[in-house]
Amino acid sequence: MRGKILLLFFLVFSMPGLMMAESGENLWLRYEKVSNKVLDEYSGLKKIYVEESSPVIEVAQNELMKAIKAMTSVDAVVNKKLAGSSILMGVGLDEKINIQGLKDRLKNCGPEGYVIQTIGTGSDAQVVITANSDAGVLYGTFAFIRMLQSEEDIAAINIVESPKYELRLLNHWDNLNGTVERGYAGHSIWWNREKIFKVLKEHYQTYARANASIGINGTVLNNVNAAPEVLTDEYLEQVVRFANLLRPYNIKVYLSVNFSSPAVIGGLEDSDPLRDEVREWWKDKVEEIYEEIPDFGGFLVKANSEGQPGPQDYGRTHADGANMLAEALEPYNGIVMWRAFVYAPSGDDRAKQAYTEFVPLDGKFHENVIVQVKNGPVDFQPREPFSPVFGAMEETSLMIEFQITQEYLGFSNHLAYLPTMQKETFESDTYVKGPGSTVAKATDGSLFNQKHTAIAGVANIGRDTNWTGHHFAQANWYAYGRLAWDHTLRADEIGQEWLKMTFSNDSAFIDPTLNIMMRSREAVVNYMTPLGLHHLMGWSHHHGPEPWTEIEGARPDWLPKYYHNASESGIGFDRSESGSNAVEQYEEPLASMYNNPKTCPENLILWFHHLPWDYTMSSGLSLWDELCYHYYDGVEEVRLMQKKWDRMQGMIDEERFEHVRHKLKIQSREAEWWRDACLLYFQTFSKMPIPAELERPVHDLDELKKIKFDMTHHN
Repeated sequence: MRGKILLLFFLVFSMPGLMMAESGENLWLRYEKVSNKVLDEYSGLKKIYVEESSPVIEVAQNELMKAIKAMTSVDAVVNKKLAGSSILMGVGLDEKINIQGLKDRLKNCGPEGYVIQTIGTGSDAQVVITANSDAGVLYGTFAFIRMLQSEEDIAAINIVESPKYELRLLNHWDNLNGTVERGYAGHSIWWNREKIFKVLKEHYQTYARANASIGINGTVLNNVNAAPEVLTDEYLEQVVRFANLLRPYNIKVYLSVNFSSPAVIGGLEDSDPLRDEVREWWKDKVEEIYEEIPDFGGFLVKANSEGQPGPQDYGRTHADGANMLAEALEPYNGIVMWRAFVYAPSGDDRAKQAYTEFVPLDGKFHENVIVQVKNGPVDFQPREPFSPVFGAMEETSLMIEFQITQEYLGFSNHLAYLPTMQKETFESDTYVKGPGSTVAKATDGSLFNQKHTAIAGVANIGRDTNWTGHHFAQANWYAYGRLAWDHTLRADEIGQEWLKMTFSNDSAFIDPTLNIMMRSREAVVNYMTPLGLHHLMGWSHHHGPEPWTEIEGARPDWLPKYYHNASESGIGFDRSESGSNAVEQYEEPLASMYNNPKTCPENLILWFHHLPWDYTMSSGLSLWDELCYHYYDGVEEVRLMQKKWDRMQGMIDEERFEHVRHKLKIQSREAEWWRDACLLYFQTFSKMPIPAELERPVHDLDELKKIKFDMTHHN
């Protein structure tokens, strides 16, 4: 009987199409068995030579051995001799291996790049992974593992890579009480956890491995709306533990700090950045941190925005505040990342505020200050033009800030592949030094002589078993890291990598699923905010549509009506010369192009113009009809995503398949909610019918206005 049970077990779990259930907790580091067609080639990876070990090199070595074992069933061993090894890894191998041009290639790698090269053929073949630093070897090792996971040919590798940005960070908006602001995958992985640290060590190592695999080298542990208490002994003790755990993965820790900390926790009468007593307090606090964390990265600061304290409270400038902190950090090579998200009640167009406050300060920041600028001029909308600050500050290090968590794109309920948005920003031309002056070049050091280059992504990570709440939201974490390493990569090739490592190498699965991913963000734009509309979301939760919202006593620019300006005369925000003149902040020819509705890109036309409902679009349709078709196209796209995904059943494990199918069902329902709410509300102004060939709305406007969004459903 026991033999029959074992035989049945073997048959069931070896049958095609039947897979073990998966939770997603291993992210893209699953290390599944490679197919038989490449097994012979990979099974030769039996020996590893390591040139001088270190904690970082040890991580790389152990990861490689783990991956080889899992993918090929081969127990790789460490070989003490250089000759005859299958894989040679370490710093300075150019001094021991005679490979023509290797030394020159390493010179082009910088401090964290790497060279991967195959030398020899057949049984004598060796794979060399070398770099100028232990970190470079770590990243090269993960790149090689990625090739194995994707079942690529390793017989003739010749790769030289280096990161485009020096600092590649995740920003966690995690609060000390364990909640996560704009987080949709459970509570904080860092704060207010009941389990003892030793129990959670493996969990944190998975986080560290995942980030190292995509080249992320820094993490900000707490919310930009920072609690001063994070700088007290109670919390700094925890920061020390996190720093020690992440260090072997070449990840530095950073903290968001509250500008009023000297007064709130230091007992000073104020936090004026030009007062000697305040400056000394920060210097003492920084010294205290570096005594325990010698490689501490530095501070992230949100100041004088949305009620947060800052130097302007004392009549000082952003530069005064940032430079005070920079002076305290400078002896330790620490960095100040000062956010340009300034959202104060100025009375002017919110889209203009960052440029207005920061561009006049160009050249006044210390060298270890980096101004952190959101990708768009407002606030992580499904589509925005790039922020005009990019390219406008030639003497200041600027870093771009993307949001990985989907605050305005359906939270963790909607499939929205974000690299298409990020590439749109990277490739936007600022024209600041003529054609080709892209946002990427304005931030990666190739256009201006910046002291530091950096990029930040607001993390979508929480305590959910699959880390991100939606299995496909993992792709946005992965893709952010890959683009932070190399912004020239294509969104589709990154998506293909992720699918192979996360689900399957089968093209029958990859091709249609990649098509879903690549079309998903535009679908979200269409059913939420087409043609340049923005901020139609509920004013507090930012999820569902509330274009009608009115809150007594609220600032106008907190509410959707401020942005869509719908009336019987038309819709849209006038940022032309006759309106707020935000177009003036862009270089020519962009300023003139955006200023004229006939030349303004139609996917941004209502961002820059208030137009009548019967305005004729390039399609020949009226603006109202064009708007209707976009909203309906968005819904139809999600329905098509559902149909395509249903065909994937049996190609991957049932647990993740059903999870995604359930999420797509929610997304389809909410896409209809968005379409009907926006169109029925705007129709009260346009007085125009929805085109006859389109299906009738499935909701009633009065019914939609009564929907109350339950935030607990998403946390």
